[in-house]
Amino acid sequence: MAKELFEIDYLIKASPRILYEFLKLPSLLSQWFCDKCDNFSDEYTFIWKGYSEKAILIDDIEEELIAYHWENSTDEEYFEFAIEVNEISGDTVLIINDFAEPNEIKDQIMWWDEQIEKLQRAIGG
Repeated sequence: MAKELFEIDYLIKASPRILYEFLKLPSLLSQWFCDKCDNFSDEYTFIWKGYSEKAILIDDIEEELIAYHWENSTDEEYFEFAIEVNEISGDTVLIINDFAEPNEIKDQIMWWDEQIEKLQRAIGG
């Protein structure tokens, strides 16, 4: 079964600059996304409880967009963080695009919800 793209949005209590750093810098990614993160050039290694997975940084627009492609996934699959500022309220919005099997999308969204709670705590929001 092919994985499907899904999108979720979160209101983040931080400036786009600070949020961007938490989405790209290994030392900050390890505060909310994984247990440890290393990178060499555009290759990132994410580690969770001894399990590691590699991803390549495929898109990087400062304070706007970060996208990674897992090494072991199909060419079309990626996970992406888009940062937008609501023109009316001035709020920072994080938009996550990710792929999952259709019957696993709900679980994947719950996983992202937990990670974003950790991100909010790490940022201080």
